[in-house]
Amino acid sequence: MTLIGAAAKVPDIVIMGSHCVALEVIIRRLAEQGFAARTVAVGSLGGVAAIHRGECDIAPVHLLDAASGRYNSHLIGPGTSLYPGWERMQGFMFRAEDARFCGKTAPDALRAALSDASCLMINRNAGAGTRVLIDELLEGRRPPGYANQSKSHNAVAAAIAQGRADWGIAIANVAKLYGLAFLPIAPEHYDFLVLDRRRSRPAVQAFLAAIAEPGVRERIVALGMKFPEGAIP
Repeated sequence: MTLIGAAAKVPDIVIMGSHCVALEVIIRRLAEQGFAARTVAVGSLGGVAAIHRGECDIAPVHLLDAASGRYNSHLIGPGTSLYPGWERMQGFMFRAEDARFCGKTAPDALRAALSDASCLMINRNAGAGTRVLIDELLEGRRPPGYANQSKSHNAVAAAIAQGRADWGIAIANVAKLYGLAFLPIAPEHYDFLVLDRRRSRPAVQAFLAAIAEPGVRERIVALGMKFPEGAIP
């Protein structure tokens, strides 16, 4: 008897956590070296839980610690360490012809959206770092569309571009990709929790090394991300 999927290659590295378009650059670099990666977008909080359960090798995260004002370092637990990634800009996204938001700052655009009962948002899934940011911005409010949850930045942008929603929070390069207007809110750090006991695995070593490769960094920067100065490990 042959089990379904038994012929499929077992992944060399499992990555569970936050979604980012720039992560695909790393995955492609691993593929060039013959490593198979399995990626599961479960949000930052889902990635933290998964890596502490030993379900993945790498967990991409972007969660702000309100007490310290720092990103991600508070997520380190026994048997894990934090590897620096890149910065990306989160912001308010909308169709460029929407006069309700044109010429406004992000806070003003958010106030305009919340004051208009016909203005439909597209939310992110619970557990995503962006969802945490959204809930902080909304301060307990539940505007129309709040229950409509997307699992990626691209899905948020697609919903707005297709007219299924009027606004959402996502990263800058996705707005550009879908031809949407973008009002910056704040930069954030997108880093990687590493399961220490698997750090010596060749695929994990290749993943971490790829982040420091000049060619890989150039492609990530071209997507609109930024590497903090002195951040090469």
